[in-house]
Amino acid sequence: MDFENSKFPLVVIVGGGFGGIEVAKKLKNKPVNVLMLDKNNYHGFWPLLYQVAMGSLECESIAFSIRKKFDDQKNFRFRIAEVKSINKEANYVETSIGDINYDYLVIATGSTTNFFGNKDIERFAMPMKTIPEALNIRYLILQNLEAAVLQPSKEAREPYLNFVLVGAGPTGVELAGSLAEIRNHILTKDYPELRKEEMKVYLVDFLPKVLGPMSEEASKAAEKALRGMGVELLLGTKVESYDGEVINFEGGKSIKTKSVIWSAGVMGQVPGGIEKENVVRGNRIKTNAICQIEGSTNIFAIGDVAASITEATPNGHPGVAQVAMQQGVKVAENILNIIENKPTEPFKYFDKGSMATIGRNKAVADIGKIRMSGFFAWMTWMFIHLISLMGGRNRWVVFINWVASYVSYNGGNRLIIRKFIKEKADAQNNAVTKADQ
Repeated sequence: MDFENSKFPLVVIVGGGFGGIEVAKKLKNKPVNVLMLDKNNYHGFWPLLYQVAMGSLECESIAFSIRKKFDDQKNFRFRIAEVKSINKEANYVETSIGDINYDYLVIATGSTTNFFGNKDIERFAMPMKTIPEALNIRYLILQNLEAAVLQPSKEAREPYLNFVLVGAGPTGVELAGSLAEIRNHILTKDYPELRKEEMKVYLVDFLPKVLGPMSEEASKAAEKALRGMGVELLLGTKVESYDGEVINFEGGKSIKTKSVIWSAGVMGQVPGGIEKENVVRGNRIKTNAICQIEGSTNIFAIGDVAASITEATPNGHPGVAQVAMQQGVKVAENILNIIENKPTEPFKYFDKGSMATIGRNKAVADIGKIRMSGFFAWMTWMFIHLISLMGGRNRWVVFINWVASYVSYNGGNRLIIRKFIKEKADAQNNAVTKADQ
Protein backbone atom coordinates (compact mmCIF):
# COMPACT_ATOMS: atom_id res chain seq x y z
CA MET A 1 0.00 0.00 0.00
CA ASP A 2 1.40 3.41 -0.95
CA PHE A 3 -0.45 5.61 1.56
CA GLU A 4 2.17 5.34 4.35
CA ASN A 5 3.79 8.71 3.67
CA SER A 6 0.61 10.54 2.82
CA LYS A 7 -0.44 13.57 4.85
CA PHE A 8 -4.11 12.69 4.42
CA PRO A 9 -6.10 10.58 6.92
CA LEU A 10 -6.86 6.98 5.95
CA VAL A 11 -10.48 5.81 5.74
CA VAL A 12 -10.70 2.01 5.85
CA ILE A 13 -13.96 0.53 4.51
CA VAL A 14 -14.72 -3.08 5.42
CA GLY A 15 -17.08 -4.49 2.80
CA GLY A 16 -17.64 -3.81 -0.90
CA GLY A 17 -21.43 -3.96 -0.84
CA PHE A 18 -23.90 -1.20 -1.61
CA GLY A 19 -22.99 0.92 1.41
CA GLY A 20 -19.22 0.54 1.18
CA ILE A 21 -19.23 1.42 -2.53
CA GLU A 22 -21.14 4.65 -1.85
CA VAL A 23 -18.71 5.72 0.89
CA ALA A 24 -15.75 5.26 -1.45
CA LYS A 25 -17.45 7.04 -4.36
CA LYS A 26 -18.36 10.02 -2.20
CA LEU A 27 -14.74 10.39 -1.04
CA LYS A 28 -13.36 10.66 -4.56
CA ASN A 29 -11.02 13.67 -4.98
CA LYS A 30 -11.37 14.53 -1.28
CA PRO A 31 -8.45 15.12 1.14
CA VAL A 32 -8.49 11.51 2.39
CA ASN A 33 -7.09 8.16 1.34
CA VAL A 34 -9.51 5.25 0.98
CA LEU A 35 -8.72 1.56 1.50
CA MET A 36 -11.47 -1.00 0.90
CA LEU A 37 -11.22 -4.53 2.28
CA ASP A 38 -13.43 -7.40 1.14
CA LYS A 39 -13.25 -11.19 1.01
CA ASN A 40 -14.11 -11.02 -2.71
CA ASN A 41 -12.77 -8.77 -5.45
CA TYR A 42 -16.23 -8.03 -6.82
CA HIS A 43 -19.40 -6.15 -5.93
CA GLY A 44 -22.51 -8.29 -6.29
CA PHE A 45 -25.94 -7.00 -7.27
CA TRP A 46 -27.85 -9.18 -4.81
CA PRO A 47 -31.43 -8.29 -5.90
CA LEU A 48 -30.82 -10.52 -8.95
CA LEU A 49 -29.09 -13.31 -7.04
CA TYR A 50 -32.20 -15.48 -7.21
CA GLN A 51 -31.94 -15.49 -11.04
CA VAL A 52 -28.42 -16.91 -10.73
CA ALA A 53 -29.83 -19.62 -8.46
CA MET A 54 -32.54 -20.44 -10.99
CA GLY A 55 -30.14 -20.55 -13.95
CA SER A 56 -31.67 -17.50 -15.65
CA LEU A 57 -28.46 -15.47 -15.40
CA GLU A 58 -24.80 -16.34 -15.19
CA CYS A 59 -23.10 -15.15 -12.02
CA GLU A 60 -20.70 -12.85 -13.89
CA SER A 61 -23.60 -10.75 -15.14
CA ILE A 62 -24.53 -9.57 -11.62
CA ALA A 63 -20.95 -9.06 -10.39
CA PHE A 64 -18.50 -6.27 -11.15
CA SER A 65 -14.81 -5.86 -10.35
CA ILE A 66 -14.24 -3.49 -7.44
CA ARG A 67 -10.84 -2.52 -8.83
CA LYS A 68 -12.37 -1.73 -12.22
CA LYS A 69 -15.10 0.35 -10.59
CA PHE A 70 -12.52 2.61 -8.99
CA ASP A 71 -9.71 2.49 -11.54
CA ASP A 72 -9.92 6.26 -12.07
CA GLN A 73 -10.08 7.17 -8.36
CA LYS A 74 -6.52 8.08 -7.40
CA ASN A 75 -7.10 8.08 -3.63
CA PHE A 76 -8.59 4.55 -3.63
CA ARG A 77 -6.91 1.20 -2.99
CA PHE A 78 -8.38 -2.29 -2.61
CA ARG A 79 -7.21 -5.45 -0.88
CA ILE A 80 -8.74 -8.94 -0.69
CA ALA A 81 -8.80 -9.57 3.05
CA GLU A 82 -10.96 -10.94 5.83
CA VAL A 83 -11.22 -8.75 8.91
CA LYS A 84 -10.82 -10.85 12.04
CA SER A 85 -11.00 -8.21 14.75
CA ILE A 86 -11.04 -4.47 15.43
CA ASN A 87 -8.79 -2.82 18.02
CA LYS A 88 -10.69 0.34 18.85
CA GLU A 89 -8.12 1.66 21.32
CA ALA A 90 -5.12 1.33 19.00
CA ASN A 91 -7.05 2.16 15.79
CA TYR A 92 -6.19 -0.87 13.69
CA VAL A 93 -7.95 -3.88 12.20
CA GLU A 94 -6.52 -7.38 12.39
CA THR A 95 -6.94 -9.03 8.99
CA SER A 96 -5.90 -12.12 7.07
CA ILE A 97 -3.18 -10.02 5.37
CA GLY A 98 -1.87 -8.38 8.55
CA ASP A 99 -2.76 -5.47 10.80
CA ILE A 100 -3.97 -2.29 9.10
CA ASN A 101 -4.07 1.07 10.88
CA TYR A 102 -6.90 3.50 10.22
CA ASP A 103 -7.90 7.06 11.05
CA TYR A 104 -11.55 6.37 10.28
CA LEU A 105 -13.22 2.98 9.96
CA VAL A 106 -16.49 2.15 8.19
CA ILE A 107 -17.97 -1.29 8.88
CA ALA A 108 -20.17 -2.32 5.95
CA THR A 109 -19.96 -6.09 6.25
CA GLY A 110 -23.61 -6.80 5.42
CA SER A 111 -25.61 -9.76 6.62
CA THR A 112 -25.75 -13.53 6.44
CA THR A 113 -28.52 -16.11 6.79
CA ASN A 114 -30.19 -16.37 10.19
CA PHE A 115 -31.33 -19.88 11.11
CA PHE A 116 -32.51 -18.70 14.56
CA GLY A 117 -30.39 -21.23 16.40
CA ASN A 118 -31.84 -24.32 14.71
CA LYS A 119 -28.69 -26.34 14.03
CA ASP A 120 -30.39 -29.10 12.02
CA ILE A 121 -31.97 -26.60 9.64
CA GLU A 122 -28.64 -24.78 9.37
CA ARG A 123 -26.98 -28.10 8.51
CA PHE A 124 -29.39 -29.25 5.81
CA ALA A 125 -31.24 -26.22 4.38
CA MET A 126 -29.80 -24.11 1.58
CA PRO A 127 -29.01 -20.44 2.27
CA MET A 128 -28.77 -17.85 -0.51
CA LYS A 129 -26.77 -14.78 0.43
CA THR A 130 -23.73 -15.14 -1.85
CA ILE A 131 -22.96 -16.13 -5.43
CA PRO A 132 -21.42 -19.48 -4.40
CA GLU A 133 -24.55 -20.25 -2.36
CA ALA A 134 -26.78 -19.35 -5.32
CA LEU A 135 -24.76 -21.66 -7.58
CA ASN A 136 -25.06 -24.43 -5.00
CA ILE A 137 -28.85 -24.05 -5.11
CA ARG A 138 -28.82 -24.15 -8.91
CA TYR A 139 -26.79 -27.36 -9.00
CA LEU A 140 -28.86 -28.99 -6.27
CA ILE A 141 -32.12 -28.27 -8.10
CA LEU A 142 -30.78 -29.59 -11.40
CA GLN A 143 -29.25 -32.66 -9.77
CA ASN A 144 -32.55 -33.45 -8.08
CA LEU A 145 -34.39 -33.17 -11.39
CA GLU A 146 -31.84 -35.49 -12.98
CA ALA A 147 -32.23 -37.92 -10.07
CA ALA A 148 -36.03 -37.81 -10.38
CA VAL A 149 -35.79 -39.10 -13.94
CA LEU A 150 -34.04 -42.24 -12.65
CA GLN A 151 -36.63 -43.12 -10.01
CA PRO A 152 -38.94 -46.10 -10.71
CA SER A 153 -42.18 -44.66 -9.29
CA LYS A 154 -44.08 -41.48 -8.50
CA GLU A 155 -43.54 -42.06 -4.77
CA ALA A 156 -39.80 -42.40 -5.24
CA ARG A 157 -39.68 -39.22 -7.34
CA GLU A 158 -41.65 -37.18 -4.80
CA PRO A 159 -38.74 -36.01 -2.54
CA TYR A 160 -36.74 -34.91 -5.59
CA LEU A 161 -39.63 -32.91 -7.05
CA ASN A 162 -40.83 -31.19 -3.87
CA PHE A 163 -39.21 -27.76 -3.46
CA VAL A 164 -39.81 -25.95 -0.17
CA LEU A 165 -38.98 -22.25 0.21
CA VAL A 166 -39.03 -20.93 3.77
CA GLY A 167 -39.57 -17.20 4.10
CA ALA A 168 -42.19 -15.31 2.08
CA GLY A 169 -40.34 -12.03 1.80
CA PRO A 170 -39.18 -10.70 -1.60
CA THR A 171 -36.48 -13.37 -1.98
CA GLY A 172 -38.83 -16.25 -1.19
CA VAL A 173 -41.57 -14.88 -3.43
CA GLU A 174 -39.16 -14.37 -6.34
CA LEU A 175 -37.67 -17.84 -5.93
CA ALA A 176 -41.12 -19.43 -5.72
CA GLY A 177 -42.28 -17.64 -8.86
CA SER A 178 -39.14 -18.66 -10.75
CA LEU A 179 -39.46 -22.31 -9.74
CA ALA A 180 -43.12 -22.28 -10.73
CA GLU A 181 -42.18 -20.94 -14.16
CA ILE A 182 -39.59 -23.70 -14.56
CA ARG A 183 -42.29 -26.25 -13.80
CA ASN A 184 -44.92 -24.62 -16.00
CA HIS A 185 -42.78 -23.85 -19.07
CA ILE A 186 -39.49 -25.76 -18.95
CA LEU A 187 -39.77 -29.01 -16.99
CA THR A 188 -41.35 -31.20 -19.67
CA LYS A 189 -39.14 -29.70 -22.40
CA ASP A 190 -35.94 -30.62 -20.59
CA TYR A 191 -37.30 -33.74 -18.90
CA PRO A 192 -40.03 -35.31 -21.07
CA GLU A 193 -40.08 -38.30 -18.71
CA LEU A 194 -41.56 -36.09 -15.95
CA ARG A 195 -45.01 -34.55 -15.57
CA LYS A 196 -45.29 -31.00 -14.31
CA GLU A 197 -48.08 -32.03 -11.92
CA GLU A 198 -45.48 -34.05 -10.00
CA MET A 199 -43.29 -31.02 -9.29
CA LYS A 200 -44.51 -29.12 -6.22
CA VAL A 201 -43.39 -25.66 -5.10
CA TYR A 202 -44.20 -24.73 -1.49
CA LEU A 203 -43.74 -21.26 0.02
CA VAL A 204 -43.78 -21.26 3.82
CA ASP A 205 -43.89 -18.39 6.30
CA PHE A 206 -44.67 -17.99 9.97
CA LEU A 207 -46.61 -14.81 9.15
CA PRO A 208 -50.15 -15.08 7.76
CA LYS A 209 -49.24 -13.15 4.56
CA VAL A 210 -46.57 -12.94 1.89
CA LEU A 211 -44.39 -9.84 1.54
CA GLY A 212 -45.06 -8.87 5.15
CA PRO A 213 -43.27 -5.46 5.07
CA MET A 214 -45.14 -4.33 1.95
CA SER A 215 -48.66 -2.96 1.64
CA GLU A 216 -51.78 -5.08 1.99
CA GLU A 217 -52.51 -4.50 -1.71
CA ALA A 218 -49.06 -5.79 -2.72
CA SER A 219 -49.36 -8.80 -0.44
CA LYS A 220 -52.76 -9.82 -1.78
CA ALA A 221 -51.71 -9.30 -5.41
CA ALA A 222 -48.56 -11.39 -4.91
CA GLU A 223 -50.51 -14.15 -3.16
CA LYS A 224 -53.06 -14.28 -5.97
CA ALA A 225 -50.31 -14.42 -8.61
CA LEU A 226 -48.42 -17.18 -6.81
CA ARG A 227 -51.51 -19.31 -6.35
CA GLY A 228 -52.38 -18.79 -10.01
CA MET A 229 -48.94 -20.14 -10.95
CA GLY A 230 -49.52 -23.24 -8.85
CA VAL A 231 -47.39 -22.36 -5.82
CA GLU A 232 -48.75 -23.92 -2.63
CA LEU A 233 -48.70 -21.36 0.19
CA LEU A 234 -48.28 -22.51 3.78
CA LEU A 235 -48.82 -19.24 5.65
CA GLY A 236 -49.01 -18.92 9.41
CA THR A 237 -46.91 -22.08 9.51
CA LYS A 238 -43.83 -22.60 11.68
CA VAL A 239 -41.00 -24.89 10.65
CA GLU A 240 -39.93 -27.25 13.44
CA SER A 241 -37.18 -29.37 11.87
CA TYR A 242 -35.52 -30.58 8.71
CA ASP A 243 -33.17 -33.57 8.46
CA GLY A 244 -32.34 -33.48 4.76
CA GLU A 245 -35.21 -35.81 3.91
CA VAL A 246 -38.37 -34.54 5.63
CA ILE A 247 -39.34 -31.03 6.74
CA ASN A 248 -41.72 -30.95 9.72
CA PHE A 249 -44.07 -28.14 10.66
CA GLU A 250 -45.78 -27.20 13.88
CA GLY A 251 -49.14 -28.96 13.97
CA GLY A 252 -47.93 -32.23 12.51
CA LYS A 253 -47.72 -31.53 8.76
CA SER A 254 -44.59 -32.77 6.99
CA ILE A 255 -43.23 -32.83 3.43
CA LYS A 256 -40.72 -35.24 1.95
CA THR A 257 -38.12 -33.12 0.19
CA LYS A 258 -34.45 -32.97 -0.66
CA SER A 259 -34.62 -29.24 -1.43
CA VAL A 260 -35.28 -26.68 1.30
CA ILE A 261 -34.18 -23.11 0.54
CA TRP A 262 -34.04 -20.86 3.61
CA SER A 263 -34.70 -17.12 3.26
CA ALA A 264 -36.61 -16.64 6.51
CA GLY A 265 -34.20 -14.22 8.14
CA VAL A 266 -30.83 -12.48 8.13
CA MET A 267 -28.37 -11.33 10.77
CA GLY A 268 -25.47 -8.92 10.66
CA GLN A 269 -21.90 -10.07 10.16
CA VAL A 270 -20.20 -8.36 13.10
CA PRO A 271 -16.38 -8.38 13.19
CA GLY A 272 -14.57 -9.30 16.40
CA GLY A 273 -13.72 -6.52 18.80
CA ILE A 274 -17.23 -5.04 18.99
CA GLU A 275 -18.52 -5.13 22.58
CA LYS A 276 -21.58 -7.31 23.18
CA GLU A 277 -23.49 -4.38 24.66
CA ASN A 278 -23.18 -2.64 21.28
CA VAL A 279 -24.80 -5.56 19.42
CA VAL A 280 -28.60 -5.54 19.33
CA ARG A 281 -31.34 -7.74 17.91
CA GLY A 282 -30.51 -9.33 14.58
CA ASN A 283 -26.79 -9.28 15.44
CA ARG A 284 -26.58 -5.65 14.36
CA ILE A 285 -24.19 -3.01 15.67
CA LYS A 286 -25.95 -0.24 17.56
CA THR A 287 -25.10 3.20 16.21
CA ASN A 288 -26.18 6.77 16.86
CA ALA A 289 -27.88 9.22 14.51
CA ILE A 290 -24.71 9.76 12.46
CA CYS A 291 -23.98 6.00 12.26
CA GLN A 292 -21.14 6.12 14.80
CA ILE A 293 -20.60 3.17 17.10
CA GLU A 294 -21.31 4.06 20.71
CA GLY A 295 -18.14 5.07 22.57
CA SER A 296 -16.20 5.84 19.40
CA THR A 297 -15.69 8.99 17.36
CA ASN A 298 -14.01 7.42 14.33
CA ILE A 299 -15.81 4.09 13.76
CA PHE A 300 -19.02 3.94 11.74
CA ALA A 301 -21.34 1.07 10.80
CA ILE A 302 -23.82 1.11 7.92
CA GLY A 303 -26.21 -1.16 6.06
CA ASP A 304 -27.47 -4.56 7.19
CA VAL A 305 -24.84 -4.87 9.94
CA ALA A 306 -25.95 -1.63 11.59
CA ALA A 307 -28.97 -0.49 13.58
CA SER A 308 -29.24 3.28 13.93
CA ILE A 309 -31.14 3.53 17.21
CA THR A 310 -32.88 6.88 17.65
CA GLU A 311 -36.26 8.04 18.94
CA ALA A 312 -37.57 7.99 15.39
CA THR A 313 -36.08 4.54 14.64
CA PRO A 314 -36.07 2.53 17.90
CA ASN A 315 -35.47 -0.72 15.96
CA GLY A 316 -33.16 0.70 13.32
CA HIS A 317 -33.82 0.91 9.59
CA PRO A 318 -34.91 -1.93 7.28
CA GLY A 319 -32.14 -4.09 5.83
CA VAL A 320 -32.45 -2.97 2.22
CA ALA A 321 -29.93 -1.66 -0.29
CA GLN A 322 -31.33 1.87 -0.32
CA VAL A 323 -30.64 2.30 3.40
CA ALA A 324 -27.03 1.16 2.99
CA MET A 325 -26.46 3.43 0.00
CA GLN A 326 -27.93 6.50 1.64
CA GLN A 327 -26.03 5.84 4.86
CA GLY A 328 -22.83 5.44 2.86
CA VAL A 329 -23.23 8.88 1.32
CA LYS A 330 -24.04 10.53 4.67
CA VAL A 331 -21.16 8.83 6.52
CA ALA A 332 -18.69 9.98 3.87
CA GLU A 333 -20.02 13.53 4.21
CA ASN A 334 -19.75 13.40 8.01
CA ILE A 335 -16.21 12.05 7.94
CA LEU A 336 -15.24 15.06 5.84
CA ASN A 337 -17.15 17.34 8.23
CA ILE A 338 -15.24 15.92 11.19
CA ILE A 339 -11.91 16.37 9.42
CA GLU A 340 -12.78 19.97 8.59
CA ASN A 341 -14.17 20.66 12.10
CA LYS A 342 -17.66 21.24 10.73
CA PRO A 343 -20.90 20.09 12.40
CA THR A 344 -22.08 16.59 11.50
CA GLU A 345 -25.57 15.93 10.19
CA PRO A 346 -27.87 13.08 11.31
CA PHE A 347 -28.83 10.42 8.82
CA LYS A 348 -32.40 10.58 7.55
CA TYR A 349 -33.68 7.75 5.40
CA PHE A 350 -35.73 8.56 2.33
CA ASP A 351 -37.85 5.54 1.45
CA LYS A 352 -37.99 5.24 -2.34
CA GLY A 353 -40.37 2.30 -2.18
CA SER A 354 -40.38 -1.49 -2.32
CA MET A 355 -40.78 -3.89 -5.21
CA ALA A 356 -40.92 -7.64 -5.84
CA THR A 357 -41.34 -9.67 -9.00
CA ILE A 358 -43.31 -12.90 -9.05
CA GLY A 359 -42.89 -14.00 -12.64
CA ARG A 360 -43.59 -13.19 -16.23
CA ASN A 361 -45.69 -9.98 -16.42
CA LYS A 362 -46.23 -10.22 -12.65
CA ALA A 363 -44.77 -7.88 -10.01
CA VAL A 364 -45.87 -5.60 -7.19
CA ALA A 365 -44.57 -2.18 -6.20
CA ASP A 366 -45.15 0.28 -3.37
CA ILE A 367 -43.76 3.68 -4.33
CA GLY A 368 -44.87 6.32 -1.88
CA LYS A 369 -48.66 6.23 -1.92
CA ILE A 370 -48.69 4.55 -5.34
CA ARG A 371 -49.61 0.85 -5.40
CA MET A 372 -48.89 -1.07 -8.59
CA SER A 373 -49.21 -4.69 -9.64
CA GLY A 374 -49.16 -6.71 -12.82
CA PHE A 375 -47.46 -5.86 -16.11
CA PHE A 376 -46.65 -2.20 -15.45
CA ALA A 377 -45.12 -3.01 -12.06
CA TRP A 378 -43.12 -5.78 -13.74
CA MET A 379 -41.76 -3.40 -16.38
CA THR A 380 -40.91 -0.85 -13.69
CA TRP A 381 -39.11 -3.51 -11.65
CA MET A 382 -37.05 -4.58 -14.67
CA PHE A 383 -36.11 -1.01 -15.62
CA ILE A 384 -35.01 -0.03 -12.12
CA HIS A 385 -32.96 -3.19 -11.64
CA LEU A 386 -31.39 -2.88 -15.07
CA ILE A 387 -30.17 0.69 -14.60
CA SER A 388 -28.97 -0.16 -11.07
CA LEU A 389 -26.57 -2.82 -12.33
CA MET A 390 -22.90 -1.87 -12.31
CA GLY A 391 -21.21 -1.89 -15.72
CA GLY A 392 -22.59 -1.36 -19.23
CA ARG A 393 -21.70 -4.90 -20.30
CA ASN A 394 -23.68 -6.39 -17.40
CA ARG A 395 -26.73 -4.32 -18.30
CA TRP A 396 -26.64 -5.52 -21.91
CA VAL A 397 -26.08 -9.15 -20.95
CA VAL A 398 -28.97 -9.13 -18.47
CA PHE A 399 -31.25 -7.28 -20.90
CA ILE A 400 -30.54 -9.75 -23.72
CA ASN A 401 -31.10 -12.69 -21.36
CA TRP A 402 -34.41 -11.25 -20.23
CA VAL A 403 -35.59 -10.64 -23.81
CA ALA A 404 -34.59 -14.16 -24.86
CA SER A 405 -36.39 -15.68 -21.88
CA TYR A 406 -39.52 -13.63 -22.56
CA VAL A 407 -39.67 -14.59 -26.23
CA SER A 408 -38.77 -18.26 -25.91
CA TYR A 409 -40.20 -19.21 -22.48
CA ASN A 410 -36.96 -21.19 -22.22
CA GLY A 411 -34.11 -18.84 -21.29
CA GLY A 412 -31.01 -19.56 -19.29
CA ASN A 413 -28.42 -22.31 -19.38
CA ARG A 414 -29.23 -25.06 -16.92
CA LEU A 415 -25.75 -26.56 -16.77
CA ILE A 416 -24.29 -28.64 -13.97
CA ILE A 417 -20.70 -27.39 -14.15
CA ARG A 418 -19.72 -29.05 -10.90
CA LYS A 419 -21.41 -31.64 -8.75
CA PHE A 420 -22.76 -30.32 -5.45
CA ILE A 421 -22.93 -32.46 -2.30
CA LYS A 422 -24.15 -31.12 1.02
CA GLU A 423 -22.69 -33.43 3.62
CA LYS A 424 -23.72 -34.03 7.17
CA ALA A 425 -21.59 -31.97 9.54
CA ASP A 426 -20.14 -32.87 12.90
CA ALA A 427 -20.86 -31.01 16.12
CA GLN A 428 -18.21 -28.39 15.50
CA ASN A 429 -18.87 -27.75 11.81
CA ASN A 430 -22.58 -27.40 11.24
CA ALA A 431 -22.45 -27.23 7.48
CA VAL A 432 -19.92 -28.78 5.16
CA THR A 433 -20.09 -28.08 1.46
CA LYS A 434 -18.08 -30.14 -1.00
CA ALA A 435 -17.72 -29.43 -4.69
CA ASP A 436 -16.42 -32.17 -6.99
CA GLN A 437 -14.96 -30.64 -10.09
